[in-house]
Amino acid sequence: MTDNTRSRLHQLLQERIEHPERESDVDKLIHQTFDQDCAILVLDLSGFSRLTIRRGIIHFLAMVHRMSAIADPLILHHKGRVIKQEADNLFAVFPEVTAAVDAAVDILQGFAAVNTGLPDDKDLHASIGIGYGTTLLIGDSDLYGSEMNLASKLGEDIARQNEILLTEEAFKQLHASNHSWEQLSVPISGLELIAYALR
Repeated sequence: MTDNTRSRLHQLLQERIEHPERESDVDKLIHQTFDQDCAILVLDLSGFSRLTIRRGIIHFLAMVHRMSAIADPLILHHKGRVIKQEADNLFAVFPEVTAAVDAAVDILQGFAAVNTGLPDDKDLHASIGIGYGTTLLIGDSDLYGSEMNLASKLGEDIARQNEILLTEEAFKQLHASNHSWEQLSVPISGLELIAYALR
């Protein structure tokens, strides 16, 4: 069984620092141990800074709990796996982009269904970014990689409320889609990159 734990990664990084002459060998071992090709879904709940200031931290935590109660089973249903949750952000991986898109659509529909019976200040709204590529998966607790970073930027900073955005690499993996997509040019870290919005 592969030892892809955080402690193993720290051990290898320390070895890389202490023995620069072995950098390439250590890097190869890190990639062999942790690399996985996957779709990455990053969900960010909308309006939470304002809501937390107005209603307090317990209200915020209750809404994050409701978000997980809806999203986690849908991610699992679409063969995905929740890797971590940070504040009002959720990170999950899927074997294919189509599954990540289907999960994202179902999550937003699930939020909308719950919102019909709730007061406005308890409504759940999210923006979602999806990437695809080789990612360093650290056990069941963390992930690193360019497509993860791009998915985070799309989900947290660029996607509008209730919008799903794909990176260019993720869009290339959609062999067939029942959805309509709009190509966008988006600014990320000083670069103009292509993304695709579900319409």
